[in-house]
Amino acid sequence: MHSLGQNDASLACPQGCCPTSLSFNPPPPQSQNTTTKPRNSSAECRHSFAATTASSIFPNTKFTNHESLPSLHESFSEFKKVYPQYAETDQVDHVRAKEYYHLSFSNQSCLDYIGIGLFSYYQRQHHHHTSKSQLASSSTTQSPPQYSDIPFFSISYKTGNLKTLLQHGGQGSEFESAMKRRIMKFLNISENDYFMVFTANRTSAFKLVADSYPFQSCKKLLTVYDYESEAVEAMISCSEKRGARAMSAEFSWPRLRIQSTKLRKMIVSKRKKKKKRGLFVFPLHSRVTGARYPYLWMSIAQENGWHVLIDACALGPKDMDSFGLSLFQPDFLICSFYKVFGENPSGFGCLFVKKSAITTLESSSCAGIVNLVPDRLLLQPSEDKDSSGNCKQKPLSSLQEQDLSSLSSFSGRIETTQVAKVAEESSELQIIVAPAETKEGSGTVEAKGLVESIQQKKAQGGENGGFNIECRCLDHVDSLGLILMTNRTRYLINWLVNSLMKLKHPNAEGVPLVKIYGPKVKFDRGPALAFNVFDWKGEKVEPVLVQKLADRNNISLSYGFLHHIWFADKYAEDKGKVLQTKEGRGQGVTTNKKNDRDKLGVTVVTAALSFLANFEDVYKLWTFVARFLDADFVEKERWRYTALNQKTIEV
Repeated sequence: MHSLGQNDASLACPQGCCPTSLSFNPPPPQSQNTTTKPRNSSAECRHSFAATTASSIFPNTKFTNHESLPSLHESFSEFKKVYPQYAETDQVDHVRAKEYYHLSFSNQSCLDYIGIGLFSYYQRQHHHHTSKSQLASSSTTQSPPQYSDIPFFSISYKTGNLKTLLQHGGQGSEFESAMKRRIMKFLNISENDYFMVFTANRTSAFKLVADSYPFQSCKKLLTVYDYESEAVEAMISCSEKRGARAMSAEFSWPRLRIQSTKLRKMIVSKRKKKKKRGLFVFPLHSRVTGARYPYLWMSIAQENGWHVLIDACALGPKDMDSFGLSLFQPDFLICSFYKVFGENPSGFGCLFVKKSAITTLESSSCAGIVNLVPDRLLLQPSEDKDSSGNCKQKPLSSLQEQDLSSLSSFSGRIETTQVAKVAEESSELQIIVAPAETKEGSGTVEAKGLVESIQQKKAQGGENGGFNIECRCLDHVDSLGLILMTNRTRYLINWLVNSLMKLKHPNAEGVPLVKIYGPKVKFDRGPALAFNVFDWKGEKVEPVLVQKLADRNNISLSYGFLHHIWFADKYAEDKGKVLQTKEGRGQGVTTNKKNDRDKLGVTVVTAALSFLANFEDVYKLWTFVARFLDADFVEKERWRYTALNQKTIEV
């Protein structure tokens, strides 16, 4: 039987940076012998990191007034002394300055992005200007669109049978095939082992699995989430309707570690005969608290007859490099991508299904599968113009039948009052085009030009590979590498956690301003943070209010709901104080009924650092939170916020 613990060796240093080259070098003790033991243990590295962080950042200091905080320059100088290796990550700053300069122009700190970016802001602007110039000259040149100029896309929905799609493939467009190749290469997932499906979002991917998984014979659904997730809730609701018995892991207060004994009992089968027990849904770490979970839970689940679904949506951009997909080989894996960090959070979800697991799925009608439609393929200038010289729009039905067969899953953008349906015989799927706004200067699809363009690209690229799509954000991540980005976010998130805990109210009791949930200063914590702000009386400031006020200060935060919290007897008093409903009602009420217990939890403010985060971002958040040390700050801001809303309503 495996031995599990939070300090599991497999999780101690997933990047392998500690044993060979310490990513953090603490200052040598001044009063001790210079001869020290070599740090050849990742456990020693982890302990040294946490101890030095806690003792070196504002040592023996507490801040009771937001005006007494050190300046950005002073704080950054001290930060670099504590984390000298941070200077080795300046490549990220160069990428941010060149490719994401809008973050500096807007002075916006985006701490609410989860997922993986595809494109850069520079690429988006360059594409926009290039498209305009090409559109202006296309009426005379009549040149077909080039895929290298089409990095951006919209999605079109299609309904059908997931199992049929997985078994027979369904013919996708060249654009989709290129995007799949790029993503699977980035994630180190082999096309020989997994089939990939584009979904509308993360929730759609979870629901697709719930709609197709055989819960009649494998009745259990076991999830491991310390926060309420819309995607997981949708999966639970759908699976219970199909006969599943939903269960959840619990997390011990106050550090919110997995209750290992209880989870093991739910996973391990008492029967010697192996039988598929159900679906084990496991996030590699919490996207709210930043807690990382031992990977051995996956192995234990597989050994006891569970199908395993890995939620990789909260992973860092290159964390899949250290995951060990070939070792664990989950049956399903879900991740999500967005278009441009800090500018366009829309994107899609990805569902990966192991090919050997396809036969276990059931045939059922599913919604949420999408096609990716390149922007340049959506609308093209036409020769037909009205009296004013503007291009007219043709409905999709004007495309000839042979052109549609060549375009395969392509479905064009049409007016919002129209809906086009195209039957695909190969996969028995039905494409439903999502309505979208028509942009100024756009025309209609010119099918002949599109087909010629596709044929040209096939001829140029050959049968194997076709064309490639430039995803500059993915390229940047690949060039920066796993260790550099992980070390950078490690330094920033731990500095932020430590600094927030230095904020105290100026009263005799020294009430902490901030309560942090989950891991605090820790070497292997994730780049996400859950916290709450409390006034000098110890009463919580509502997370929604904190988020709104942060937004007015150019800081983008989110809020979440922690649940499935287990309290030991010694924390019985805390249980009555902290638990409440998601709406903020029922605080102080406890119950023994399971359904009622599941509705109780803790609302929290959340922040997540991307690989593009810099010291100024975390410093801004720290100084903003420190303003709550002013006893009148909340009331003044609440009054201003209410007055602003009232004025808006009156208008």
